[in-house]
Formats: sequence, C-alpha cells, structure tokens
Amino acid sequence: MDTAVSGAAADAAPSDHRTGAIGVIGLGAMGEPMVHRLLGGASRVLITGRSPRPALVEAGASWAATPRELAAGAGAVLSMLPDLPELEQALDGPDGLLAGLGDGELLLLIGSTSSAPAVRSLAERLATETQGRVRVVDCPVSGGVDGAEAGSLSIMLGGSAEDAARAATLLAPCGRPVHLGPLGAGEVAKACNQLVVAATITALGEATVLADRSGLDLDALWTLLGGGYAGSNLLESRRDKLVRGDDSPSGIARYMIKDLGFAADIAEATGTSPALLPALRDFFDEIVARGYGDRDIAVSRRVVAER
Repeated sequence: MDTAVSGAAADAAPSDHRTGAIGVIGLGAMGEPMVHRLLGGASRVLITGRSPRPALVEAGASWAATPRELAAGAGAVLSMLPDLPELEQALDGPDGLLAGLGDGELLLLIGSTSSAPAVRSLAERLATETQGRVRVVDCPVSGGVDGAEAGSLSIMLGGSAEDAARAATLLAPCGRPVHLGPLGAGEVAKACNQLVVAATITALGEATVLADRSGLDLDALWTLLGGGYAGSNLLESRRDKLVRGDDSPSGIARYMIKDLGFAADIAEATGTSPALLPALRDFFDEIVARGYGDRDIAVSRRVVAER
C-alpha cells in the first residue's frame, strides 16, 4: 500500500503517474468522508493536511507531506479548505501546490463555499502565472456530513465544459455532479441553496415554537407536515432535533453568515432586491450575538423561543 509521496520522486513523477489521480486538501468534517468515497472509485487518492491521517492511509489513501508533493503526484486537486484565503496559503510558497506543478498541468477543484467573483479572480491569476497550466472548476457541495458519508452530495460545477466533465467523473463517487455554467456558477448555485436552507430552518424553528406553545404533539405534527408541501430534505434531517430541542453541532450556524453574505453580493451584482435575505442575515447575526454560533442551524428554535 502506498503511504507517502517522497519529495524528489514526486516532483519528477511522469505525467501518466498523475493522470487519473486526485489529491485532496482540507480533511475536515466534509473532506474526510469524501476521501473515503473517492477511495471507492477508480482514482488513486492522495491527501495532505496539518497532521498525518493514519486511518485514511490505512483505508488506501497516499499521504503527501506538503501541498507541493500533493500537486506533484496528482493531476487534479480537490480543496475542501474553508475558503479561498486558506487555499491561497496552500497554493503559494516553496511547499505550495504551485511549486509541485513542475512542467505538468493541474485541475484545481474548489469545493468551499466562496465568492463567485473571487473564484474567477483567483482562476485568472493562476492562469496568468502558469501560462494556462492550472485550470479551475468551482464545485461547492450540499448535503452535509450525512451526504458526504453516503456519497449523495449535490455537487455544483462551474467551469468550461471540458474541465467540468473531468471534474464530474472524478467527483462522481461523492454524489451527483451537475455542470451549471461558467466558472463561478457553482458558487452562485451554493449561495441560492444556502438562502433556501436559511429561510427553511428559520421557518421550521419558528413554527416549532408556535406549535409547542399551543400544546401540539411536535413529533406528530412534523411527521404529518413532512408528507405535504412543508416537507423537505432539511425537515427530514432536522425533524428530531427540532422536536427534542437538540441543537448539538452538525451544520454550524455561524457559517451561514458568510454564505448569506455571498448571496447578498450576488443580489447586488445582479440588481436584485431580495425580500427575505436581509431578514435572514439579521437573524443569523442574532444567533451568533446570543452565543449560539457554534450550534446546529436547528438552534433557530431556541433563539425564536428566547426572543
């Protein structure tokens, strides 16, 4: 079993060694289960992070000591880092992804929820600095940790048709990749997704408080309403939390502030005057101000009840 990619050997790796291999950087709550799904596909999977991940290596991944070694061993790299600033740190410097490129090419897959204009700006910089040898596809995902573990993520692709097709093939073990348009389209789609999620969990929390204070059986209520127009994947995944008042962390509430901010940027850029978005931004700001930013988004019930 491969357990590492040595520096000198990796830098000299021939192009056919990199072809079909995918590297992953960002092995957190989403990245780790996605690696497990990728290992079930045909690709050779390389990983890197701040500390060794023996469980992933034991499962079949190859460890790269630095981002440089990751890029030297894989023709495509998936970043599941939190946002673009963290990715830029991994790109630059003597041990960065760009340093491991050599004379080869790299398809950079950006899986974070990020600003669409910022993704396009980064792609332009990389294309200029590498004479077009680094190409970018944005591929944010939806479905949470459960979806990552089950391989049922919705994967939103933005980029050229050729690059998106390659990205779709590489990421297929993780869920359903769909090409939605040019570079940045995936991030726009994710912002739309988060707008709907924020609105839905806010409504679910508020409705739960109304029903609870009116003496309704919450479990019976949401089981019933889940079969009608009020039903959704979000209700299905958070029903028990809402019923029990359990907001232990899963989908962290404070992350929604960044996501809704990106949605606001898109609204401004497209001349859109949203009705719900300002109220949702205020509500999630309130969640954080009350000290619940690290709770699950189902904390909407608690905050409505406390107001």
